[in-house]
Amino acid sequence: MTANSNPNRMFLVIGTLIAAVLIGLAVFAVQGKPAAGTATFDLKGVPFAGQESAPVDVVVVEDFKCPACKNFEETVTPELKTRYVDTGKAKVHTILWPFLAEKFSLPTDDGKLAAQASLCVYDQGGNDAFTTFKSILFRAQGEENVVWATKARLKDLAGNLESLDQSKFAACLDSDATAARVDAMEAQATRARVNSTPTVFVNGKQVTGTLADIGAAIDAAK
Repeated sequence: MTANSNPNRMFLVIGTLIAAVLIGLAVFAVQGKPAAGTATFDLKGVPFAGQESAPVDVVVVEDFKCPACKNFEETVTPELKTRYVDTGKAKVHTILWPFLAEKFSLPTDDGKLAAQASLCVYDQGGNDAFTTFKSILFRAQGEENVVWATKARLKDLAGNLESLDQSKFAACLDSDATAARVDAMEAQATRARVNSTPTVFVNGKQVTGTLADIGAAIDAAK
């Protein structure tokens, strides 16, 4: 019995040490990541609708090729604007996460091109111009599995913005000047564990995309 006890004790000690190491690695792996359903966004330079002083930050992650996003913009956003944005209770930020072109293996990532174009508009005209162009893009949305937001088409659509310097816009789009910022937005969405669009966060907490749930979260966050 004595002869077998030392090896058994040694195996127990080794097993305990291995378990401790594995637990430590698991803890290290998740350090710095938000808990599921929560996220921290860097909203500097991110377009938004509403007043700068609004106390609640709503973040909507969208893809201009996404039919569900178009539906959200047409059915939820107007009421959200009337009840919470126009009254100064919240501001709504747009994080762009173009993923559908890649999902469908399209030859051109037109979702990203549309995102780049929207930021070119934002750089010229600010939040109001971005919001207007965003509506234009969703109204012009084609099939999600087809390339429709080509640079030529985006320039045509931008022509609807009378105050926009079209030459400056074209130069911005043609040079992919805003591509890195779209990449940065995509990285934020990935860190937030977004896996579909639209995805909505209220002060960093994920909620469903219904007006009732978004409104309840805004009211609770005030």
